[in-house]
Amino acid sequence: MIDPGDKRAKWVAECLRAAPCEPFAHWADYRTGKISRAALRRRMGPVRRKGERLLLCGTQSGHADVRGTSWELYAHREWLWMFLRHEFVEPTNNAGERSLPHAVIRRKLSFGTQSAAGSRFVASMRTVIETCRQQNRNVFALLTNPIEAHLAQPPAPSLLPGV
Repeated sequence: MIDPGDKRAKWVAECLRAAPCEPFAHWADYRTGKISRAALRRRMGPVRRKGERLLLCGTQSGHADVRGTSWELYAHREWLWMFLRHEFVEPTNNAGERSLPHAVIRRKLSFGTQSAAGSRFVASMRTVIETCRQQNRNVFALLTNPIEAHLAQPPAPSLLPGV
């Protein structure tokens, strides 16, 4: 997006590239205890408005890539600021990146999957396993408890006579 040939598009792209610096500086202050969560939210108000104005400006770009990326980010702007509403959410994907090596190693050792359904199953299970690992929860218990509860239910009534 930085080198589209369109000067306005280049300016928007450069501003968007620089935009994360300020939010991460405030986040660092919050993480180190220099400011409270309320102060973080207050500081992020003007930063958020500025970022959203930049995205709107990008949606008016003459360059299709800048316009498309800006629309996509603007349409999902609530997701960009989720960390302000939920204390357990961070503004980075660092935790997700740290969890990837396990999945990559497994894929390489097992030669992947044989179908799209298999790939979706593995992706879902990796999500469950990684979430349990981060929450110090037992994966086996999480997966077997609902199955055991389901199997313990009384059998459904039969429509067949005498059964």
